[in-house]
This record gives sequence, structure tokens and C-alpha cells, in this order.
Amino acid sequence: MERLWAPWRLAYVTSASGPANDDCIFCAASSDNVRRQPDAARDELVLARGRVSYVILNLYPYNNGHLMVVPNRHAPNLATLSADEQVELMRFTRHAEMALTEAYAPHGINIGINLGKPAGAGVLDHLHVHLVPRWNGDTNFMTAIGNTRVLPEDLAQSALKLRPIFERLANEEEGTAETAKIAEKKI
Repeated sequence: MERLWAPWRLAYVTSASGPANDDCIFCAASSDNVRRQPDAARDELVLARGRVSYVILNLYPYNNGHLMVVPNRHAPNLATLSADEQVELMRFTRHAEMALTEAYAPHGINIGINLGKPAGAGVLDHLHVHLVPRWNGDTNFMTAIGNTRVLPEDLAQSALKLRPIFERLANEEEGTAETAKIAEKKI
């Protein structure tokens, strides 16, 4: 491999991310903003809300069921999350894996975080975890030749399928926590 040294490009490359976006789509969907500015179309994409984070369907999904787990607070990376945010983000990621498995029976699930534009982040500086269900053969000629994804289910159907599962998982978790508290008191 040959190398072309271009040190004058360093300033451009390191500043390419630009200033923070005041119109962050994840901040707009956070529970704090929803109370101030309701938006029915956006709120339909939200599958679950916790104290410090939420689960939302991707408006431009790679596959049916593509969703994201997002902290309410505009945080650029894992290092800046509080302990409560870390715990709830992982709990929702676990619930999302369970919900996708139950609703879609995928052959696999991609789970990932893209930090920064070079890593593929579409929304810069607001951490979010992608979960994308995958099936053997889901990359076909439409994707390979036509650079087009075929999604047989619309987002409203995905929400109707997934939201009750998230509600059940949250209720089951609350029941388990309550049972543990009662058992602890007896000891």
C-alpha cells in the first residue's frame, strides 16, 4: 500500500464534525421535550420510556424492527453517561433484544453504537444503541444491485407489534423487583 502524506488536511479532518446540532432528533424525542412539544408522528415511534432513556423505532430502518435505545440527555459517548443512564440503557437494550426475538424470530441481531461521523454515526454527539434484526438472505439483489432495501412492514405495524412486548417486559421486571423486596424483608 502506498501512502500520500498530506499534513495540511489534518485541520479539515479533525474539524469535519462541525458544531453540535441544536435540532437533535433524539433530544426532540426525549421525555422532557415531549412534555413541552407533543408530536404525534414522532411519539408513535417511541416503544418504551424509562426514567432516563427510551426506545424508538428508526425512521429510516435497515430492516423491519430496526430500533434504537437512547438516553434522554444529549450525551456524546458511554464515558459521559451517569451510572443510572448506563444501567437503564443496557436494560432497554436487553429488553429490545428480547422483544425483537419474540416479535420477529430473526436469525441474528446486530447491536451497535457508532461514535462519531467516521464510525458511521448519522446523529452526532447523542449516543444511541442500534438493534437491527437480521435473517439469512436478507441481503438480496435489491440491496446488492439496486442499492435499495425492501421492507414489507410499515413502522406503525412494527410499533403495534413491539410496544405490548416492551410493556409486558417492564411489568414482569417490576413484579420481579417487588417480589425480591418482599423476600428481602422476610429475611
